[in-house]
Amino acid sequence: MTHPASSTETSSLPSDQLTAQEKATARHVVAASFLAWMLDACDFFLVLFTLDNVAKSFNTSLESVLLAPTLTLITRPIGAYLCGRAADKYGRKPVMIITILVYSVIEVLSAFSPTLWMFLVLRTLFGIALGGEWGVGTSLIMESVPASWKGTASGILQAGYPAGYLLASIVFLTLPIVGWRGLFILGGSAVFSALYIWLRVPESPDWLARQKAPKSHTQPQQGLWSVVRQNVALCVFAVTLMAAFNFMSHGSQDLYPKVFLALERHIPAPSITLIVVLYNVAAIAGGLFFGVLSQRIGRQYAIAVAALLTIPLLPLWTLPQSAIWLTVGAVCIQFCIQGAWGVVPAYLSELSPASVRATFPGLAYQCGNLLAASNALLQTEIGRVLGRGLAPALMLTVGLAAVTVLVLTLLNARLHPQARGEM
Repeated sequence: MTHPASSTETSSLPSDQLTAQEKATARHVVAASFLAWMLDACDFFLVLFTLDNVAKSFNTSLESVLLAPTLTLITRPIGAYLCGRAADKYGRKPVMIITILVYSVIEVLSAFSPTLWMFLVLRTLFGIALGGEWGVGTSLIMESVPASWKGTASGILQAGYPAGYLLASIVFLTLPIVGWRGLFILGGSAVFSALYIWLRVPESPDWLARQKAPKSHTQPQQGLWSVVRQNVALCVFAVTLMAAFNFMSHGSQDLYPKVFLALERHIPAPSITLIVVLYNVAAIAGGLFFGVLSQRIGRQYAIAVAALLTIPLLPLWTLPQSAIWLTVGAVCIQFCIQGAWGVVPAYLSELSPASVRATFPGLAYQCGNLLAASNALLQTEIGRVLGRGLAPALMLTVGLAAVTVLVLTLLNARLHPQARGEM
């Protein structure tokens, strides 16, 4: 299968050997990466929350506006490749700043779209910036923090996604006041995270060390496709794993609130809002918990534990008629699913060859996400064929995805045992 890549010594010092200034710098890197991913996710969810409002504004069908998130999804792998390669060549910090500036500007420009066509063009470009941010941020944070912080930092970074969902939910409350265009302008405030990175976050010490090292002491710089040819098994493994991860995540979120809870279980809207808030809080907690746990038992086994715990929770998550028990099930399953996700930034970074560490994790993630894009249609079709509503479809897709994650990580752990917390 795959073997973890090695790293330079720049990020391997224990935290107790760092100066106060170095620890403060590492905290700024963690905070900045979390902030960038949270605001990126917030901008994306604002579009999903306002699809019907945008459709009414352009006097078009909801189906036409649904092209916006679809086009964003399709172009995310392009962004992961372009931004990742730029970051591997020119450094993590400048590319991350440019990426945030680009998606902030696009978000504001979207608010002033005069036509649906222009809106769709802008959302397509937004997908490139959205796809590029995660991989670059992952490489920056994993190459900048002490080895003993990596698990926790991974959990904090990935917690930015459910935190962005929560932030978008709060911002969405201002819709009656500012309208959907005003929400998009507010989304442009992500530009302040770029300012924070520019002022307080240094370049990755790992990347700087490899740039400054004498050529005789370093391996020749390899291009992405050369790395792919030499690591076919690694690439297939990573993309397949990320597809399963995305089926697990999107399978538990995309149709659950508005279709399953609202239309099939007839849960009132205020109760659905509360359930969504609670399971996103649980998702943040799960990412942090399993990120820390991975520092003790290893990345692969932490992911496996979280995936394993997901499986027996599936009936509690879908079968009850009571809103209370559905809430308990949703909170528990998101704690585990997003707990497994909390280990992903560190895990993919450690698997990645050093020369493409800004490209490989993000590209694997976004390609896996693209493969899982059919999730909602697949679950709907399964529900129709079985004729028993969405509950069996939700359990089947999320359960199979969790089993796939479990098997792949345990198989890789058996073939290539991974040192705990090392990169």
